[in-house]
Amino acid sequence: MSNPDLIFALGGAGALLAAVLPGVLHRRPFSLPLACLLGGALLFLLPLPLPEPDPMAHRVALEHITEICVVVSLMGAGLAINRRIGLSRWSSTWRLLGWTMPLTVAAVAVTACLLLGWPPAAGLLMGAVLAPTDPVLASDVQVGEPVDAENADDEVRFSLTSEAGLNDGLAFPIVYAAIALAATGGIGWIGEWALVDVLYRAAAGVIGGLLIGRLLGRLFFHAQVEGLRLAEHRDGFVALAATFLAYGLTELVHGYGFIAVFVTACTIRNAERTHGYNGVLHGFIEQIERLLTAWLLLLLGGYIAAGGLAALTWRGAAVGLLLLLVIRPVTGWLAQIGGPAGPRERSVMSFFGIRGIGSMYYLAYALGQADFGVPPQELWAVAAFTVMASVVLHGITATPVMARLDRLRGDTPEATPLTANDR
Repeated sequence: MSNPDLIFALGGAGALLAAVLPGVLHRRPFSLPLACLLGGALLFLLPLPLPEPDPMAHRVALEHITEICVVVSLMGAGLAINRRIGLSRWSSTWRLLGWTMPLTVAAVAVTACLLLGWPPAAGLLMGAVLAPTDPVLASDVQVGEPVDAENADDEVRFSLTSEAGLNDGLAFPIVYAAIALAATGGIGWIGEWALVDVLYRAAAGVIGGLLIGRLLGRLFFHAQVEGLRLAEHRDGFVALAATFLAYGLTELVHGYGFIAVFVTACTIRNAERTHGYNGVLHGFIEQIERLLTAWLLLLLGGYIAAGGLAALTWRGAAVGLLLLLVIRPVTGWLAQIGGPAGPRERSVMSFFGIRGIGSMYYLAYALGQADFGVPPQELWAVAAFTVMASVVLHGITATPVMARLDRLRGDTPEATPLTANDR
């Protein structure tokens, strides 16, 4: 039996590390996610009465915890973006979403089917699970915080942030397609899937996010009654209210809550771009995200240390490595040809397709909906290995690569973060 007191103590230690490590690791080729992953592995190797970190035994709990972590991260990403939405201004984002993501899904699905002999439904599921760039673990290559300048976001950080903000929601139709394929084995579901899971749910997510974001933006910054003008009170926890309202209300009408949360955040950011309350909201969300990330990666490290990769074969590992080293870099680079990014920026954007918490959520969700003809242990082993490899590879390279890119561009900080006293 596990010791609840020990769990509380370790939870507190994890929270403390989440607060201390970013400052200690700043400008070092070693990220907070990597530190938490290694810490979790070491922790679960010790002879302590800890619960077994089994994602199959605790599937429902894992699904909801990762769900919360992703939506919180999506709110933070949207609040941090300084560039207004537009076809040309977001050109790099549309290219990553319209070309890189579907090509990645297809390539991973085919690779899994050919190398592992999986049925089409399992291959498609793995493509959907591993295709999205993770909004949670990509903080080292994303925009920092709201600043008083629309052009403050460089193309690489902006593109990776906006891509991660939207592609988690856009992966859901593919997950639903994999579930339908596993359940029926035929193609009779495609019509309903296209109308409901693709068109309606995505549109509901966008419209819901716009409506909720405009309503909350007006309430925060422009309410006629001073007591309702929440920007004057500077309470950061209101960001959680916006996150859960956008997600919950949109999911109630069967829209994509992930899309709604990100659109809500961008809309709130645009409601009053120079107000310091944007910085307050983002700062609070960033702290919650860091805390949840630390805990989840401690558990992932423990799962790996406890034998979670026992079902992994060299072919399964090859699927993950091909995704990180070949599929994502090639599809990302091809999608940016003719775009606004230069050759160096294009290479960096293509390489840093970080996989993480979102992949864990989608797999936990899908396994609760259908049987994909593959042992769950094998599916989890491939997904966990890919996330682990991404955390290690990108955690070591992100800081030096981004620093070198900034030096080559000759970037200098021209804008200052918004503070609570800015108006």
